[in-house]
Amino acid sequence: MALHKTEYKGLLGWIDARMPTLMSEYKKHMSEYYAPKNFDFWYFFGSFALVVLVIQIVTGIFLVMHYKPDARFAFESVEYIMRDVPGGWFIRYMHSTGASFFFLVVYLHMFRGLLYGSYRKPRELVWIFGCLIFLCLMGEAFFGYLLPWGQMSYWGAQVIVNLFSAIPLIGPDLSVWIRGDYVVSDATLNRFFAFHVIAIPLVLLGLVVAHILALHDVGSNNPDGIEIKDRKGPDGKPLDGIPFHPYYTVHDVFGLAIFLMAFFAVVFFAPEMGGYFLEWNNFIPADPLVTPSHIAPVWYFTPFYSILRATTSDFMWVLAAGTVAYAALIYFALPRGQWRYATLAVTLVLLVLMLPKSPVALDPKFWGVVLMGVSVLIFFALPWIDRSPVKSMRYRPSWHFWLLIGFVVVFLVLGYLGTQPPEPTLTYIAQLGTLLYFAFFFLMPWWSRTGEFKPVPERVTFAAH
Repeated sequence: MALHKTEYKGLLGWIDARMPTLMSEYKKHMSEYYAPKNFDFWYFFGSFALVVLVIQIVTGIFLVMHYKPDARFAFESVEYIMRDVPGGWFIRYMHSTGASFFFLVVYLHMFRGLLYGSYRKPRELVWIFGCLIFLCLMGEAFFGYLLPWGQMSYWGAQVIVNLFSAIPLIGPDLSVWIRGDYVVSDATLNRFFAFHVIAIPLVLLGLVVAHILALHDVGSNNPDGIEIKDRKGPDGKPLDGIPFHPYYTVHDVFGLAIFLMAFFAVVFFAPEMGGYFLEWNNFIPADPLVTPSHIAPVWYFTPFYSILRATTSDFMWVLAAGTVAYAALIYFALPRGQWRYATLAVTLVLLVLMLPKSPVALDPKFWGVVLMGVSVLIFFALPWIDRSPVKSMRYRPSWHFWLLIGFVVVFLVLGYLGTQPPEPTLTYIAQLGTLLYFAFFFLMPWWSRTGEFKPVPERVTFAAH
């Protein structure tokens, strides 16, 4: 069989002749992949996330070499890494700091999607893969959080796993199945270790590849929300695009240098970040007989934890009233027919299950778990609930942008409240924040198409810099 005819020379030519797929994929995804020429700094964060993923995998491999997934030795093995393994403290702090930076860049990456409408047609699948990556990242962080076997790790896992017991009928058995025991124990540690080190990273890597392939098939969005593939030159290349390599690879390397300076500044000078990246209680060995005075997850989970904690018996009346109001809004928005009756039926069932005075009302803790889950899963619906005639916030009414900023502020406030001990005043603020959080998404089909929209230009707006 004849070798593939190659245009390259030397070692690269030898490889291309025997594996032509390698160079064809390089061309497709790098040198001949045309990206919009008006990317701004918000487009750094996808590359940053990929770099942090590599950091987490590499540092994780070195940590596993010395870590013992045994309840008797787990905490001591972490101490051994920190004190006796050459460079162990550096590897451990890179991994713990990397976890927080991973969520930081992913949140900023998602914000850019909200800002420029990157989830809109034809990028729905790109967005769904991204949301699945976010879910995997949350699972990876949760399973990894138990591994140091400190006080906060132990009791945080205990609290979160116990939430599943609120699910009717199957809850208690499900909690035991997740733990592998009636309490968080050595069996729990072993299975969390297996998920953190093997199962979820494999799924995560597959989703990252799928996310990038889906993106390159439809092309990247841009701050103007214009499809550059719709306007091509005589050579068949987008007029408003430039090759990803070398232009954006060099561009991203510049941004990456700044990012890594910030990353290593934290690693060397503030790895605990005042207790937000590494809690003080996690430097104490896990003790099943001593409960910490305040149990809270790591900062990147606290917005959702705050929603969970805000769901009290009294708050169920507010949620019931909100359900009725939203059902009325849907009812009058729908045409006459069976969908109206379905709306009424679903609303009635929800009210019977929600109202505290109902004989079949479910535990508020269950509804807290439901709201916490919906607060994450609602991002999957964005491509369909955003009805705006334009993608980018640049061409929407200015109050749309401030509504998005308000959502970010609510998210940050909920995150802060999730780190604080529960108090009546803070609980009321968290309940208000929960209502505003869900109002942003549930009312999006109406507010996203309201207002005076600016005309979208035919070509991208670009100024050389």
